[in-house]
Amino acid sequence: MERNVQDNKRLAQAYLEAVQSGDVDAIAGFYAPDGVMCTTGNTLGSGVFDVAQIRQAAAGAFAVFPSGMRFTVLGMTGEGERVAVEAESQATHVSGTPYRNQYHFLFRFRDGKIVEFKEYSDTELVTRVVFGGKSRLNTA
Repeated sequence: MERNVQDNKRLAQAYLEAVQSGDVDAIAGFYAPDGVMCTTGNTLGSGVFDVAQIRQAAAGAFAVFPSGMRFTVLGMTGEGERVAVEAESQATHVSGTPYRNQYHFLFRFRDGKIVEFKEYSDTELVTRVVFGGKSRLNTA
């Protein structure tokens, strides 16, 4: 059963709220059994992840941002099964370093579940703050 665009936009917003709340079970619950998350770039956290790996990655993210991460949605556009979100984040890394990033999220839904979530962000910032300067290109 195809959902309408407004339903998918509400799901995208609810997903971001689950990420903000740090609820790993809720985050994983948004995904279809065959759903994947794709993070772009060459960071140590870049790649394509299945639902089990998404749970692990989410738990790791909450460990490095113990006060959570807040998103401000700047715009949201939907068409068919796809919802595009432009957003900014604000958080404090466990080291005390402020973290503000800019994102484009692309959701693809099927029957009310995420089958694909793509995250585009400032990967240089991710490498510097989250991974201490180490990336897949430079692990030294």
